[in-house]
Amino acid sequence: MDMVANLFKIVFGVILVIVAVYLSYGNSWGIAALDLIKGGIVLLVVLIGVVLLLVGFSDLKNAQ
Repeated sequence: MDMVANLFKIVFGVILVIVAVYLSYGNSWGIAALDLIKGGIVLLVVLIGVVLLLVGFSDLKNAQ
């Protein structure tokens, strides 16, 4: 039964992705969604950089 539930989740996820791509193809809000994703990637990279800086400074402080 657990395998059937996992398979249902995968199939349902694929269906949702296909429907979302189909609905956004050629529409202006599809372009806006891509712009939002691109902006989110930039923010994610900046936040990862800040976290790495904080971890690096913490390691330097503990090494002394």
